[in-house]
Amino acid sequence: MKEFTPAPDSASIVSVTDRVKPVTLGMGVTSVHFLRDRAAFVGGEENVAFVDDKGEITTVAVHSGGILSTACDGKRLVMGGDDGKVVALDAKGEVTLLATDPKRRWIDAVALHPDGAYAWSAGKVATVKSGKSEEKSLEVPSTVGGLAFAPKGLRLAIAHYNGATLWFPNMEGSAEFLPWAGSHLGVTFSPDNKFLVTTMHEAALHGWRLADNRHMRMTGYPGRVRSMSWSAGGKGLATSGADTVIIWPFGSKDGPMGKEPAMLAPLQARVSAVACHPKNDILAAGYSDGTVLMVRLEDGAEILVRRNGTPPVAALAWNAKGKLLAFADENGDGGMLEL
Repeated sequence: MKEFTPAPDSASIVSVTDRVKPVTLGMGVTSVHFLRDRAAFVGGEENVAFVDDKGEITTVAVHSGGILSTACDGKRLVMGGDDGKVVALDAKGEVTLLATDPKRRWIDAVALHPDGAYAWSAGKVATVKSGKSEEKSLEVPSTVGGLAFAPKGLRLAIAHYNGATLWFPNMEGSAEFLPWAGSHLGVTFSPDNKFLVTTMHEAALHGWRLADNRHMRMTGYPGRVRSMSWSAGGKGLATSGADTVIIWPFGSKDGPMGKEPAMLAPLQARVSAVACHPKNDILAAGYSDGTVLMVRLEDGAEILVRRNGTPPVAALAWNAKGKLLAFADENGDGGMLEL
């Protein structure tokens, strides 16, 4: 795997900042998701704020403490908290308690499967609940850093120290360990189910080609990668962590092995969040100086959504139709853009 080098500055860009509806949430935001056409801004503690396309805000209490992890499929938003609870929030604003850790340990990671199954972790233990079946749990060698379901079949990826574990919860003895030294945090399957990629505590990604477990080192970042998003069709993985959006190619059977990533939208600030459009080859990128851009993947053309001069952008999301873009910074000031 080759390292990347910084790209030169880009030319001036057009602006849609006057079309953005400002949103003031009054709380620090850690992530944003769409439940149908309402944006659900997740606070650092206790609450989720719904914002509709008119900018009206409705706050819902979901946890009694910090909200540590989230996953959303567009129909429900599942969250884990430091109160030891796993809860789900639906588009009507109704909160359902899904699980409570018997020792009230923090719920560090959650994941959602397309068929409705969900997973969570507390300490070294990952647990899966699918339909009416009993909960299935697996202990891994160290604290779980991240969870992700495979796009096909009930298979869970568990990121942890020194690698990741793949596990079929309904099959005894099915856990498969994928080793790589270091602390692995976020984890994602490629949409075609051929690759697994983790974000690491160090400034790097690591990946495995699942057909033969061949390693893919993706390095060269000046900072940790805290956000990643698959492009429409899954041929590219957009990432934060540098002063450009880094997009690794996954369109061939070898993925990014031996290839350079694309580097788009360079600024004198670090990319803090990325969100690829669900239908078109466009992405939204937020930066450490508060800037938000929309970027066309084909040629890197940029549109300014929000100017700089505010805290780092903490969250970005498109709705399922790709008509609404929501964003917020670390102080809870954000906006909604309708395309």
